Amino acid sequence: MLLATDLDGTFLAGHPENRQRLYQLISAHPEIKLAFVTGRGLEVVLPILSDPTVPVPDYIICDVGGTVVDGRNRQAVQPLQSDIDARWPGERAVAEAMATFEALERQEVPQQRRCSYFCEADAVTPDIERVAAQLGCEVLYSADRYLDILPRGVNKGSTLAALVRHLGLDHDDVLVAGDTLNDLSMYEAGFIGVCVGESEQALLDATRDRARVLHARHTGCGGILEAMAHFGFLGPGGIEAEVRAMDAPGKSDLVMVYHRLPYEEVLEQGQLIRRKPTSPNGILPTLLSFFGNERRGSWVAWSIHDPKRAVPFETHTEVDRERYPGLVAARVALSKDEVDTFYKRFSKEAFWPTLHTFWERAVFREEDWEVFVRVNRLFAERTAAEAAEGAVVWIHDYNLWMVPATLRELRPDLKIAFFHHTYFPSADVFNVLPWRRDIIGSLLQCDYIGFHIPRQAENFVDVARGVAPLKVLETKACAPRYLTYGCAVGLDEVTTAIEVHGRRIGLGAHPVGLDVGRIEAVLAAPETATRMTSLRRELAGTRVILSVERLDYTKGTLEKIHAFERLLDEHPELIGKISLLTVCVPAAKEMTVYDELQTRIEQAVGRVNGRFARVGWTPVQFFFRPLPFEEVVAWYAMADVMWITPLRDGLNLVAKEYAATQGLTGGHGVLVLSEFAGAAAELHGAVLTNPHDIHDLTAKLYFGIAMNRAEAESRLRELFDVVRHNDIARWGQEFLDAVQAPAPDANPAPASHLKLVDQPAA
Repeated sequence: MLLATDLDGTFLAGHPENRQRLYQLISAHPEIKLAFVTGRGLEVVLPILSDPTVPVPDYIICDVGGTVVDGRNRQAVQPLQSDIDARWPGERAVAEAMATFEALERQEVPQQRRCSYFCEADAVTPDIERVAAQLGCEVLYSADRYLDILPRGVNKGSTLAALVRHLGLDHDDVLVAGDTLNDLSMYEAGFIGVCVGESEQALLDATRDRARVLHARHTGCGGILEAMAHFGFLGPGGIEAEVRAMDAPGKSDLVMVYHRLPYEEVLEQGQLIRRKPTSPNGILPTLLSFFGNERRGSWVAWSIHDPKRAVPFETHTEVDRERYPGLVAARVALSKDEVDTFYKRFSKEAFWPTLHTFWERAVFREEDWEVFVRVNRLFAERTAAEAAEGAVVWIHDYNLWMVPATLRELRPDLKIAFFHHTYFPSADVFNVLPWRRDIIGSLLQCDYIGFHIPRQAENFVDVARGVAPLKVLETKACAPRYLTYGCAVGLDEVTTAIEVHGRRIGLGAHPVGLDVGRIEAVLAAPETATRMTSLRRELAGTRVILSVERLDYTKGTLEKIHAFERLLDEHPELIGKISLLTVCVPAAKEMTVYDELQTRIEQAVGRVNGRFARVGWTPVQFFFRPLPFEEVVAWYAMADVMWITPLRDGLNLVAKEYAATQGLTGGHGVLVLSEFAGAAAELHGAVLTNPHDIHDLTAKLYFGIAMNRAEAESRLRELFDVVRHNDIARWGQEFLDAVQAPAPDANPAPASHLKLVDQPAA
């Protein structure tokens, strides 16, 4: 047989074990001839041939069919190449003719006998086709981004067909494999074919009615193996063992499904570099800690697949070979447009405002929902392939709401856990969502669902009651850990288990903790002491009120500035003696929804400073930029009052960071916290305020400023005790323990009970 395969997304893709199976099969069967059929230029293919694990092809068809060479000696296959050359008018002639079309961006990659461009679909006009025809060329557009100008009658399929005739092979001895519309000509040439898993939808649609084309379930090399078995290549039973091995469950006992990778990806000199996360997010090292001691696991997350980069997309990468040798990152390839729609636009314009009770700001688009569901399915499919039999899958936050539904369908054996990092609202708010039944139906496929505080868990139960018949199996008192009647998000009793359609679903409150060790490390650094000394000198004689938050209408920044202005009006004796330092981290450039809010905040700051500023004193110092975590910790240590006033918040870790910093430095700072933040239910000792009431905002801020030292120290001790005890490590372990706890009258948890095996690095 001849295997004629595309490279990116096909022969160089799929699970590493499936790639190894196919490569070893080809090496062990000399009767299998191999041809690479790719859109790349020969120069770009050559580095692949230096990889000793990749079989050396017998033939290489590249430049979208414009070049055909012997894979062993790189010499042109004649007379095929001469015939193609005779049809090509030359690069200069084509490039000059296409230069008149401004919407075309030339691809800066090695290419011969073709000119390749990036462009949008609406840029491929009849004028381009007419100019190409005048040159004796044809236009090929694929993947909604690639435009190739090729010699007339030349494409992957035509050159492959010519090679098959040249070799005297029968069409039925050829298997073609691809994943994008760029590969369509190979199927149209009449060969037996396979569209590997996760192929471009346009290719699937174009080949749907072809009986000799298999739409495989497995991605990349796994799909090729699936097709070889399906069409009987290598005879009956030739690769049954390989296919059985592919269809076996994955090998990860624990799979994290998170929107962020456990490392950062940055471009340096055109190369994608992976490095340890620089964000102070303590969740990542905590979740990683469950993969120590060579425990096998997978971390499923998205990564942007940029078609302009010449290197192939890696579905699986190492995370940290030394600390977590058994952990792989299983990356879901998303285009920038998909990320912008699924995360930056739809999640933030439809779900975020609704979850935070600002439903009047929400924008619901059915086409965006379709992208959201498609991306969630890709996450579920990748997760299903990674998980071992009976594995624990831990899914994180509302961006992945629809993963449980697909995952339960694909892998009913799995234990599916979900943690909702964002606030979960009451039924009358959540039910505004047009897709509420789909979302709740998906979450009800979980075995366990965790929220920050009891109120959010109970809100979920109320929403679920409106979707399916629900029976409450267990409840639990919220005190003493959580406030009951003392704040807006308090609750006296919470549901901890429900039954829906005969399935038991556990529920729990698990407020995310803090990596206290990270703050200890920052405070111990010499540069922190230097910075704090400098701040003491700069702020001598001034009481500091600190505010740290992201730019978002849910954070109450504008309301806070109005209240501060009112405080100075009501208490003129404070003028010149207090300063509000506000650090407001801007949103991503693509999130234009916050532009108006930023303008209003800047106008309010200007008005307050214009009214009250004195020589040598500015009432509001506004930093509209992110500050290094080390610098923020120094501000925490110096602040007399931490003023956190979200109108609605799932938890708020800034409050915990402040309490930890003050506790570790022996301070007596006062935390004035919105009672609508999830942390308000947990942080005994905070001064709670209603950010929707400017009178209360002003009064509680004044109370915090005027508080006597003894009470401030007492409150801080209470705060620090909560934060230090319920740290991030305890949060992670308590959540997994709850997930794996046996149900009443059930068998005990298995011996493979997952434990946090090393503490998060400071």
